[in-house]
Amino acid sequence: MIYLLHQMLAESANRYPEHEAFRFQSHALTYAELARRSAQLARILQEQGVRRNDRVGVFLDKSLETLVAIYGIMQAGGAYVPLDPKSPVARLVSIIEDCGLNGIISHESRAGVLAEARQHTAILRFVIGAQVDAPGVRSISWEDVARQPAMIPNTPRLMEDDLAYIMYTSGSTGKPKGIMHTHFSGLSYARMSAATYAVSHDDRLSNHSPLHFDMSTFDYLTAVLCGATTVIIPEAHTLFPVNLGKLIEAERLTIWYSVPFALVQLLTRGMIDERDLSSIRWVLYGGEPFPMGQLRALMERLPGARFSNVYGPAEVNQCTYYHLPPPSEWHADWTNIPIGVIWDNAEGLIVGANDQEVAVGEVGELVVRTPTMMQGYWQRPDLNENAFYRRTIFEDYEARYYHTGDLMRENTAGLLEFFGRKDHQVKIRGFRVELAEIDTALSSHEAVEYGAAFVMPGTDGDAVAGAVMLRASADVTPEALIGHVRQRVPVYAVPSTIYFVDAMPRTGTGKIDRKALYATVQSLKDNERKV
Repeated sequence: MIYLLHQMLAESANRYPEHEAFRFQSHALTYAELARRSAQLARILQEQGVRRNDRVGVFLDKSLETLVAIYGIMQAGGAYVPLDPKSPVARLVSIIEDCGLNGIISHESRAGVLAEARQHTAILRFVIGAQVDAPGVRSISWEDVARQPAMIPNTPRLMEDDLAYIMYTSGSTGKPKGIMHTHFSGLSYARMSAATYAVSHDDRLSNHSPLHFDMSTFDYLTAVLCGATTVIIPEAHTLFPVNLGKLIEAERLTIWYSVPFALVQLLTRGMIDERDLSSIRWVLYGGEPFPMGQLRALMERLPGARFSNVYGPAEVNQCTYYHLPPPSEWHADWTNIPIGVIWDNAEGLIVGANDQEVAVGEVGELVVRTPTMMQGYWQRPDLNENAFYRRTIFEDYEARYYHTGDLMRENTAGLLEFFGRKDHQVKIRGFRVELAEIDTALSSHEAVEYGAAFVMPGTDGDAVAGAVMLRASADVTPEALIGHVRQRVPVYAVPSTIYFVDAMPRTGTGKIDRKALYATVQSLKDNERKV
């Protein structure tokens, strides 16, 4: 019986040993090879003292070693923690300290960054895959791992509610927060997504998202459950849509899953009319609304593919879907594609300010009860107190729901429609961005009296911009401020533009009025310094 995530790999390796599990560029790993290499890594990790529920960082660019790391860590009894390879050192150190990462799996190209990080934290004891010249750190090469026996190690006794992975996202106080998922929630997601999209071992999935983005769980977990092949999309291909179109054609991908931005780029710059993309049977997108005109155009160019709008915060993996009808059947009054329906084995409620259910057609916050839900935030009882909505089923029994923070309404057709965030957390190209984290980074510059971030529409989709009030007699350029922020937040959260303002507009409660700030910036575009 499969009740742990790494048991999926053992099962698929037994059923499809010579079937390709993952491909990256010209290299591939069969299921048998992935099982062998992850077992070797698990032995090394246990020798370094990794025990049940210990956290191990994965600090890798896209590669086949990423999969070895994930399944090796879980097989050793630990939980993997994805680390953005583009993270500034300060953020990397923050997560190492917060999560207690004694070990990190990486590559030689990251040795310098890890050595710098080690200067700011004494927690890190070993690194696999990179030679880190720092006192107190043991470096173990991938060649050392490959010399280990291929025997399955003695995995500690695990249960389905033990930790499997922790995924960090932006925090409202400027401190990243870790989302704890167990083997139960991860396996529940793999099973639900496999059933919803009819994934089989004959499918070839696209891994467009990096490991630290929750969409990657479909490619790295669901595919392994089903014995499918996942093709890891090289970073360079994500930047050049023409190459991306060539790769889809050459690899004969059958299921695509990404943020809409990647698909818009493929449509407008990928020369897809010159490609045979008939292998694609299903296109999944999520993370942000898809511009309807471009979605229609893409569907018309891929008439043999089904399209689904996928929704779910990282805290619940996924909880709704909407299988789109052909564009000819779209409702004339749609301004956005619906979020759809709550998927099987989950329940959603729309509640108002008093946490009472609202009537059909009224807007409220979506709360979700699902086996794919996180255990909670890592060492954040303050956040956990407010993250969950509890509803009494009967005396002494409560159901626990996650507060999504997303405003929805149920229309007369029973479909959920998205109306934005309750707070100032936004999604930019599928990445969840907490504007307050960018505010903190802006305001930490000595020349800035106050800084605030906001979303600004651009030609290629929404982008983050920033506005700052300078201190008296301050002399600083927008370029310098952007560089300052780049050292403190993920790359996707760095403002593309900085504007200088004389005052921050406020609401009646004294909070920054971001809508008014955006309007102020619009009026100042012609005469304010900007990048």
